[in-house]
Amino acid sequence: MNWTLQKDIFISFFRSSMLGYGGGPSTIPLVYKEVVDTYKWMTDEEFSDLLAISNTLPGPILTKMAGYIGYRVGGVIGMLSALISSVLPTVLIMIFLIGFLIKFRDSSIVQGMTSAIMPVVGVLLLTLTWSFVKKSKKDLGWLYAIMLIVVGTILYIMGVHPAILIAALILFAIFKPNQKAGESS
Repeated sequence: MNWTLQKDIFISFFRSSMLGYGGGPSTIPLVYKEVVDTYKWMTDEEFSDLLAISNTLPGPILTKMAGYIGYRVGGVIGMLSALISSVLPTVLIMIFLIGFLIKFRDSSIVQGMTSAIMPVVGVLLLTLTWSFVKKSKKDLGWLYAIMLIVVGTILYIMGVHPAILIAALILFAIFKPNQKAGESS
């Protein structure tokens, strides 16, 4: 067993979980940074596919991603390492800090911390979204990419569940024309 790899899996998901204040969506850019940029365990396209599939399944997104990536990179031990490290920060915080946060939840300092983190999470998600848009433009062409963004946004605003949107986009990918928009044959 490669202990260095197991340590890297543990540290990458522990770090993502520990710094992912605000829940699952805030951890996605952190996992991306670890998995794609730092350790190069996946490509952009593989991560995008994993993110799409993870969004269609029930449960917390970080644990789904951790389980899959850990298994893919380090087998069963890697999966267990990734799952434990992604859940451990939450358990530790619940045990040690929940009493403190409940006691001071009305404090302007605690409310200010929460308010200050929200824009940072928004920027991280926007950055990740932009990288996906650029990738879509490269793979589909601007016409299809913009069309899918607009249609997806409208359907989401109308209340269509994200899993249905993802399923529809998978069908689109299966049946879309093979050439990029704007290319001549």
